Amino acid sequence: MLLYSAHITPRLRYIVEFISRELFDEAIRITSDKAEFTDSTLPRLNYSDEEIAETDFFIRSNSLLFESHIAPKQIECFELNYHKAFFETAGDFPFDIFAASFYLLSRYEEYVPHQKDEFGRFAHTASLAHREGFLHLPLINIWLQEFKKALHKKYPALVFRYASFKFIPTYDIDIAWSYLHKGWKRNIGGLARSVLNGQWSMALKRINVWRRKEKDPYDAYEWLDSLHLYCRMRAYYFFLAAAKPKGYDKNISPDSEALQYLIRYHASGYRVGVHPSWQSGDQEELFREELEWMELMTDKKITRSRQHYIRFSLPHTYRLLLQYGIEQDFSMGYGSINGFRASVASSFYWYDLEREQRTDLRLFPFCFMDANAYFEERHSAGKAMHELMHYYHLIRKVNGLMVTIWHNSFLGTDPQFAGWREAYEIFLKEEVYWDT
Repeated sequence: MLLYSAHITPRLRYIVEFISRELFDEAIRITSDKAEFTDSTLPRLNYSDEEIAETDFFIRSNSLLFESHIAPKQIECFELNYHKAFFETAGDFPFDIFAASFYLLSRYEEYVPHQKDEFGRFAHTASLAHREGFLHLPLINIWLQEFKKALHKKYPALVFRYASFKFIPTYDIDIAWSYLHKGWKRNIGGLARSVLNGQWSMALKRINVWRRKEKDPYDAYEWLDSLHLYCRMRAYYFFLAAAKPKGYDKNISPDSEALQYLIRYHASGYRVGVHPSWQSGDQEELFREELEWMELMTDKKITRSRQHYIRFSLPHTYRLLLQYGIEQDFSMGYGSINGFRASVASSFYWYDLEREQRTDLRLFPFCFMDANAYFEERHSAGKAMHELMHYYHLIRKVNGLMVTIWHNSFLGTDPQFAGWREAYEIFLKEEVYWDT
């Protein structure tokens, strides 16, 4: 397919590349030469402000992709086939899917002044997706299906890429064990609190775990190994390794031989990544130290990451990741609600909007995190399962990518999370396993 635009910009190249990768085996070629466009025998897509020929697929372009500045946008949504769309325009498609998709993928709204949540992150309530009620939808993938139908109607012989549903299970290991390997000060303090609060069963459990009479309630590792083996899945594990556990970083000390062994074990059979601490968000040197420590433990170059507490800001955090050799990041989602932060269920490359360039950092957006469902949305295990299935069926329908985040604490034997382990097992064995 040949696309004509009077002006070719980095924004246009970026979004055309993304849509090409989603819909076709061969990339859409772009030209600004009108004569070349009109003489071509390829299917032609006219993306400009004027119609050229009735035989072309015409989308009257919005100005967004031809701008080189960042400014707040007044977005007006409308209904299209029971879903929201914006940048309404004329032609063979009712809105500028290129500009609208770029707006959402680039996270344009996160570069302009915006509301922050209690943790200083971009608040999901400030997003267009939340305000317009499509946060729970992979809207770009839905749009692309409609776009594909429209293109096929105009060009019946056009060949599209075969797409299939993909599922990636990922795990954040924030606190590897509840009682074990925390050091005597933290353990004695925890025991004292349990006694003072009259939590005798918790105190007894802690003592039994210390004496190896019971398994640590956060130890779900062997169980997960068996589950992955049964379902034939290779998971991703992200380990928090703050040198000084404090504040939101309550991990086991990196000096612990048990933690070091746990990381080496998982690195030998799974894909592992760094889980940058909350503290490292303010101190680049800490991030470098944590990354180097992970590479030392695994004896591998670490190229994957996910921010602890989903704490990141654009463009600073992603530039830092690129600077230190991170190639894939799994942080694109909210730490306050489940859904689609970038309104997409596909991986995509980060576009640095301030520098107007497509980068080599590939983002893998997640749609569901157990901690969001439990702490933020106040779901029971059963209700969380319904939410999980909602995303599963939506993403399967668009043949997209589903990424979930679970914590070992939810999948162990801690009574606080009773039922969550069973719900996850049912999800993998009875739903995803049979389709992947």
